[in-house]
Amino acid sequence: MSDTTMIGVIGGSGIYDIDGLENAKWVDVKSPWGTPSDQVLTGTLEGVAMAFLPRHGRGHVHSPTTVPYRANIDALKRLGVTDVISVSACGSFREEMAPGDFVVVDQFIDRTFAREKSFFGTGCVAHVSVAHPTCPRLSDACETAARDAGVTVHRGGTYLAMEGPQFSTLAESKLYREVWGCDVIGMTNMPEAKLAREAELCYASVAMITDYDSWHPDHGEVDVTQIIATLMGNADKGRAMVAKLPNLLGQNREACPHGCDRALEFAILTAPDARDPELVSKLDAVAGRMLNA
Repeated sequence: MSDTTMIGVIGGSGIYDIDGLENAKWVDVKSPWGTPSDQVLTGTLEGVAMAFLPRHGRGHVHSPTTVPYRANIDALKRLGVTDVISVSACGSFREEMAPGDFVVVDQFIDRTFAREKSFFGTGCVAHVSVAHPTCPRLSDACETAARDAGVTVHRGGTYLAMEGPQFSTLAESKLYREVWGCDVIGMTNMPEAKLAREAELCYASVAMITDYDSWHPDHGEVDVTQIIATLMGNADKGRAMVAKLPNLLGQNREACPHGCDRALEFAILTAPDARDPELVSKLDAVAGRMLNA
């Protein structure tokens, strides 16, 4: 476990133009899990190491389904990232969670079905707990940073992760809101959050509200033009939030009080002599702490 903080931010390109980012450079990171979405922008801000990864790639080349989630998380782990902040556009199921507001998510319902969701499998089986899939310590920092940046922020909420790329039907939107009690809806935080936990990375999710999905009687179906307009304003707010995180998290890092950085402690079930060497070699960054113990 690292005793030095490195903040990794996964989100849209507008989040990365941070004033004061020193020694900024785009770097290639090779991963045995495939090619990450893009190069990673690295640098330091207020003395804290930073890494920015465009989730969809610059130019938005990946759909939510084709984002290489495993390669992205593995790449950040290889760079030395300790804390991952997910910033993503979402729809809202709550009147009070209005377009332009941020929600610091703490729960997920995963409705995706066409994505690889684990680093582990045949030859090296592991089961991690995602009962509490986000890190409260890191979420605290995101909430404080957002408020300090002047953003209206809501703490706590359930994120419905849908496969996409289409938006919800009206019936689906009502189901998620009225029956399941979800607060926001998006297409990208799963399996990202699960993979971050497997990689023993602290993970926090900040949903930037762009619309009311299709349930709202005064808004009708999702208007992509309006989403893009709101998204641009949210990018400015997101950038201001991210810029305040280094001072809140600090350069020196202690063990996560919630155990995110020790998630694999009792998770790997396959006996050492039964493990697949090829899979184990791919897990060198994600699970090397335990596999090489």
